[in-house]
Amino acid sequence: MRFEPALEQGRLLRRYKRFLADIETAGGELLTIHCPNTGSMLNCMSEGARVWFSRSNDPRRKLPGTWEIGETPHGRLAVINTARANGLVEEALRGGLISELAGFSALKREVAYGQERSRIDFRLDYPHGAAFVEVKSVTLGFVDSRVAAFPDARTERGAKHLRELATLAREGIRAVQLYCVNLTEIDAVRPAGEIDPAYAVALREAVSAGVEVLAYGAQIGPEEIRLVRRLEVQL
Repeated sequence: MRFEPALEQGRLLRRYKRFLADIETAGGELLTIHCPNTGSMLNCMSEGARVWFSRSNDPRRKLPGTWEIGETPHGRLAVINTARANGLVEEALRGGLISELAGFSALKREVAYGQERSRIDFRLDYPHGAAFVEVKSVTLGFVDSRVAAFPDARTERGAKHLRELATLAREGIRAVQLYCVNLTEIDAVRPAGEIDPAYAVALREAVSAGVEVLAYGAQIGPEEIRLVRRLEVQL
């Protein structure tokens, strides 16, 4: 996923009201930009840290830019814009990077499924049947650890998705939870049971039901973001 043009750099002054961030650009310009992240962004930002943002010249937009990448307190880079995760995964799927899911004949996004009428991120069709793939963006890291965790805040919605995947798996339908680890210098991912115990339990129950769990890590920079390698999943 290339940024055209490349992202601009600045530094974070503050994030507030969840979706707003004040920054100072490299040229000294003070801007309020959109923060497209509904999570807590725990361990993901600090005042004065570097940020990279995309600028919009659309006069209909209230804010002139979108916060895309941030520098964490641990010196890593994190993709702040969680909406990028599905695009990264689709790009990797179509490019054959995710070998466990290769060979599909059709890819559909945002397909309704399950008893709770959730919407799955991807449905992949194969000659022998379909695979349902749920994607989560992971940005929670810890000092002196190369293991990231999900979620960074309690998420009943995330647990609901796992229950739906588990139901599919029990019915003999292939179901996959895919963690898109949008954080550099990470080798593995685990459930953040210390933050959301219910999610951690739901994940382990889903695995017991036959849900596959995959994690892929991203290479992150102001010109391009892309998934590059499979990571270990620690349950």
